[in-house]
Amino acid sequence: MSATAADALSDVQPRDEAGHRTRSRTRRRVGFAFIALAAGAIVTSVAFAAIWPVTFDSRGELFEIPKGTWARRMAGEKHEILPSTIHLVVGMRDTLVLKNSDDVPQMFGPTLLMPGQTFRLPFTTPSENYFACTAHASGQLLVAVEAAPTGPWSRLSWRIRRMLRRFSES
Repeated sequence: MSATAADALSDVQPRDEAGHRTRSRTRRRVGFAFIALAAGAIVTSVAFAAIWPVTFDSRGELFEIPKGTWARRMAGEKHEILPSTIHLVVGMRDTLVLKNSDDVPQMFGPTLLMPGQTFRLPFTTPSENYFACTAHASGQLLVAVEAAPTGPWSRLSWRIRRMLRRFSES
């Protein structure tokens, strides 16, 4: 391609007073439409998260103590099988369910869980409850019970806190 042909093609794009290429009106409109569409999608997602009710498939939150936990702990292994904090929601997911699949009894608070036994502990008020727990590496477990989110903003903030907790755990 000759220099004159390249110059002719470069003149197709509009230039400002200083000679710099400018974006065409159509490209600006497409860019604005894309930004408006993305903003609309974000606003719609936030609105649904605030309006949609919080539900769970069951009221129990199951945590299982796997077989061999005590043996690994006695061997000096710091294996975390339970989170340091368990989060429950009053009226929705408000029952802690512990299942001992280990070969030896485990203590949870004042309760002795025999091998194969399942223990259900319901909570009815928002609170923070500390329990001694032989299945936990630190020997202590916190059960944080939250009030049920009722309004749109409380549902939205609850969903954001839950999402951030999941990201921080992984």
